[in-house]
Amino acid sequence: MVKLGLLALAFAVTALLYASVGFGGGSTYTALLVASGADYRIIPLVALTCNVIVVSGNSARYAKQRLVEWRKLFPLIALSIPAAWIGGQLDVSETVFIGLLWIALLLAGLRLLTAKPVIDTVKYRTTPIWQSLGLGAAIGFYSGLVGIGGGIFLAPILHFRRWGSAKAIAAACSVFILVNSIAGLAGQWTKLASTAQLSEALTYWPILPAVLIGGFIGNRFGVFKLTQHVVKRLTAILILVVAARLALKWVSLIF
Repeated sequence: MVKLGLLALAFAVTALLYASVGFGGGSTYTALLVASGADYRIIPLVALTCNVIVVSGNSARYAKQRLVEWRKLFPLIALSIPAAWIGGQLDVSETVFIGLLWIALLLAGLRLLTAKPVIDTVKYRTTPIWQSLGLGAAIGFYSGLVGIGGGIFLAPILHFRRWGSAKAIAAACSVFILVNSIAGLAGQWTKLASTAQLSEALTYWPILPAVLIGGFIGNRFGVFKLTQHVVKRLTAILILVVAARLALKWVSLIF
């Protein structure tokens, strides 16, 4: 019970930090569960549930602040939703699961950390619809497979393409994470519905109120306080820390 309490505290802090930059924290939830020795088969289910809780509040607040650019966002989520559902239903080994996740996080974190600052006076680029559809489908499938929302993949790409301001990108990623987490969660639930792992996943219920509280505090702080520069750098640091933790776990599985 003490171990679960400490895990809930760690999840609350994670939710606070990630919510402050518009993310749900799924990647770090995954890392924490791996470190705690949780069965890798239930990790996506738990992480995605926490994602939905955190980014639901994020998305609502960003929408209220009119930071979500719905017309530009829709092509990104149109195919990502069914793709995340399909990915969530696929079975992968623990080695493949950890390996796919840490490599993707490493690349995303480095890209975001080294990207040039997005300046509001710079003219933003328009992404062709077919590119947005393909990008959303690819990220959705990968995210559903490993049990995260996909914002960590989408954010550096949108920054690189000058899709919009840092706040607008954070808002877009928040909504993207929400819809993909719900779709991926549906796929994961379908996959585990008739297995003993589903009951095991339910024992982690104490972390849910923890992420609810942490996410609420983080989102309030992020929307009204953080600058664009801090948003990007904090996001990059969080992603790289997670990547390093998962890399160590993957190496231990291989050797």
